[in-house]
Amino acid sequence: MANVQMHAMRLFRELGYNATTVEQIAEAAEISPSTFFRYFSTKEDVVITDNYDPLLIAAFEDQPSDLSPLQAVRNAMLSGMVDMSPDELDTMRERNQLIMTVPELRGASLNNLIQTMQLFTELVAKRVGRKPDDLAVRTFAGIVVGVNISVMLYYAENPDKDFSKLMDEAFSNLENGLPL
Repeated sequence: MANVQMHAMRLFRELGYNATTVEQIAEAAEISPSTFFRYFSTKEDVVITDNYDPLLIAAFEDQPSDLSPLQAVRNAMLSGMVDMSPDELDTMRERNQLIMTVPELRGASLNNLIQTMQLFTELVAKRVGRKPDDLAVRTFAGIVVGVNISVMLYYAENPDKDFSKLMDEAFSNLENGLPL
């Protein structure tokens, strides 16, 4: 899967997202188009799909119980970024810029972020002893995803910034009541 994504990102850089076909990606990765579709449902998924959710879940569940849900989410998200290599950070930056500038990817990303919101809803509900359909829990999860979207947009416009520092600053602002 990572090999296919690496070739896809290279082709997107060279040819542009819209000009790159699934067939070209498959050929570059030395797989058939049907094999491509076993890994990814759509061309958008080759950019959107990542392996961060299991890491995020584990990091969130490892947070001390005396932390607030916001502190636990913040720590979990930041801990995942600390362990990223420079190459992984470059790939994340490149993927983010593509997602924020290509309308099809932005739409696919929104669907992915809604799934992430549901994931946070379930994790936080379990942590605070509420049900996932509790409006306060869902609102909290929506806020977390909203912070992520705002940082992704800002980072796409300012790729020279440090993503983890931006995320930390955004969560710090939220924790402090979002003073404007």
